[in-house]
Amino acid sequence: MNLPTPIRTYFTARAPQDAQAFAAAFAPDAVVHDEGGRHHGPEEIRAWWQAAEERYRHSAEPLEATEAAGKTVVRARVSGNFPGSPAILTFTFGLARDRITDLEIG
Repeated sequence: MNLPTPIRTYFTARAPQDAQAFAAAFAPDAVVHDEGGRHHGPEEIRAWWQAAEERYRHSAEPLEATEAAGKTVVRARVSGNFPGSPAILTFTFGLARDRITDLEIG
């Protein structure tokens, strides 16, 4: 599957060693929506990602990617330390200038 570089970084980065590269994949005003929360900017998003990794010890395997309404929609199998694992989740990415501008996970 040929994913844009920032989305590929999102799925391949490992905490904590790839935290800087992970944060750099996001635009300065990026927003992530996950589990009812909103995380703004690369540093807040990096902190959210590291906390989620520590809590859930999860990994995500992209299964398919499509384009819809100007967004890249990736369905991925997410496995980790959470009820219902593994689960198929949808990651909807907005991109601009080779950075993630918004992400909704559901």
